[in-house]
Amino acid sequence: MKNRILDFFKRSQILVSAASLILALLICGAVIIICGYSPLEAYGAMLKGAFGSKYYFSQTLGTMIPLVFSGLAMLMAVKVGIFNIGIEGQMLVGSFAAAVAGRYITGLPKIIHLPLALLAGAVIGGLWALIAAWLKNALGINEVILTIMLNYVAQYIVSYLVSYPFHAEGNVVRTEEIQPTASMTTMVAHTRLYTGIFLAVAATALIWLMLRYTRFGYELRAVGSNSSAAETAGINAKKYILAAMFLSGALAGLGGAGEVLGYWGYYIPTMTQGYGFDGIAIATMGRSQPLGTLISAFLFGALRNGATGMNRSTSIPGELIEVLEGLVILFVSTPGIFRAARKIIRARNERRPGNGISA
Repeated sequence: MKNRILDFFKRSQILVSAASLILALLICGAVIIICGYSPLEAYGAMLKGAFGSKYYFSQTLGTMIPLVFSGLAMLMAVKVGIFNIGIEGQMLVGSFAAAVAGRYITGLPKIIHLPLALLAGAVIGGLWALIAAWLKNALGINEVILTIMLNYVAQYIVSYLVSYPFHAEGNVVRTEEIQPTASMTTMVAHTRLYTGIFLAVAATALIWLMLRYTRFGYELRAVGSNSSAAETAGINAKKYILAAMFLSGALAGLGGAGEVLGYWGYYIPTMTQGYGFDGIAIATMGRSQPLGTLISAFLFGALRNGATGMNRSTSIPGELIEVLEGLVILFVSTPGIFRAARKIIRARNERRPGNGISA
């Protein structure tokens, strides 16, 4: 009976993820008790902060938007066998490019100016990622090292630009506000939720369709599965690495651009901090699948917004939410836990008396 239950959970990724989430909640609850707080109070405040009203739910959806793009960016790189640690830098340069395009391009109607500013963010983010892909192809340098180093290069270049030539008036280090023709629409007043949510869902759907139903998607996945076999079959692996990294960077840049054009209205250096590394966890939790990544980003958004609500209404420190996030990532991204449990139960059953195995 136990084996049948475990087999069922193994076959169903949704149930595995749900069971992993419950396990993470239970363990985090134990940590909360050890710290001297009530897990019921903590989770109640967290749920209220994430879903307790139209305002809170809108904040959760708004927090989710850049996380979707960072997760999709990681997903695209993983599909071709590349580990893109540079999403942070790609979001940074993309958001800055969108801020410049949104501010200094004038005289255009919104129907042209807004897409143009979004395109600027996507293209610059994609080109920044392309640097790492080209160096990997040309010189064989590990992409992890390249993308990490490019994060710092992007940070310091943009920091100089926003501190000097593009510095807005005042003491705050940021750019001038974008033109109204480049701004996205806020869907619920005084919240983070803007029309970029539709862009995030559309991007998820398009990537799913591309990977599942196009030749490009098939060959891209073939390179990621086995680049040597793909080369033998006539697929140019280096070309697909370049293409996948450009798309990865473009998605990251688009996520950063959305934050400028939809929420902030200008570029400020801390606006994309942490999103790139969140994307790694989100894509991992989503099993590197578009729909899974979307759901994972929603979960992260709920946890982040719930942590804010918990800090506001209780004395429980929000850092415990980071513990919960880590546990969720650990259990949801490692379904091998259930396979290991299945092997242990099977081994115990085989050692029981009367199973035909002699001592």
